[in-house]
Amino acid sequence: MTASVVDELRWRKFSVLNDGFVCLVDVMGDDSSIVQAARVSYGEGTKRVSDDRTLIRYLLRHRHTTPFEMAEVKFLVRVPMDCWRQWIRHRTANVNEYSTRYSLAIDSAQSTPPDQWRSQATQNRQGSGAALPEEIGRQLTQAEEEFQTRARQLYEERVAAGVAREQARKDLPLATYTEAYWKVDLHNLLHFLALRMDDHAQEEIRLYATAIGQNIVKPLFPVVWEAFEDYRLGGQFLSRLDVEVIQRLTATGGSTPFSEEEFLAAQDPAWKDLGRSRERDECRAKLVRLGMLRPDIT
Repeated sequence: MTASVVDELRWRKFSVLNDGFVCLVDVMGDDSSIVQAARVSYGEGTKRVSDDRTLIRYLLRHRHTTPFEMAEVKFLVRVPMDCWRQWIRHRTANVNEYSTRYSLAIDSAQSTPPDQWRSQATQNRQGSGAALPEEIGRQLTQAEEEFQTRARQLYEERVAAGVAREQARKDLPLATYTEAYWKVDLHNLLHFLALRMDDHAQEEIRLYATAIGQNIVKPLFPVVWEAFEDYRLGGQFLSRLDVEVIQRLTATGGSTPFSEEEFLAAQDPAWKDLGRSRERDECRAKLVRLGMLRPDIT
């Protein structure tokens, strides 16, 4: 990584949602910092670039996390409060958030376009399903705008009447934006990104994670990012039960892709009497991705 890369990225705001952003404040370390930390145990300095890449990939592939803790990145983010609640659950960072006790709340809230309202998922209590019809979305967006406008007016009326800021803020919607400095080491940052860039993460925080990963982490740590994409984002974990299902399927002598009936016959015995098993569903999805199971099963 060159100084020009850092200079180009520092304080550059990458937009997220209607008025959110992420930007780099500072960074300590680069790809070579991970290599240097890994080699210190046996006293060798940095070798060839090709050797550095091989070592970084080995470390990430085998989950040797300590060397990745030797690099740190500090961000400034603007994010809706409901999204920030998920974000702050990652307790492995240093945080300093904008205070609405000392300052007026940021006069901005996340808005939802009519075509981006989502239904509740039927198979996942905490997830989203298909998009709602745009006609319904237009009504929801109008109601959202009216509510947010009135909530802000109420807040400002309280402040103007002399109410303490810490009390005046209590009825602001969770869509209100907050800002925070967020400093995290590279190991925990990659863990955050692996979880929050995943398809199962809420769309809003997934957009933030993707903006951080693609626009900031990737150019700062290109070799690490390449390995991260190969082993974390693009890879998948197979449990012992998954491996045994694959072994039973291949032992039948059949050809891929296998059918749903063949999969159910080879499933783990603990799943057979369950009407619904998330572990079985996840195993099925892994085999579909591997091309071992027909993707058109129900």
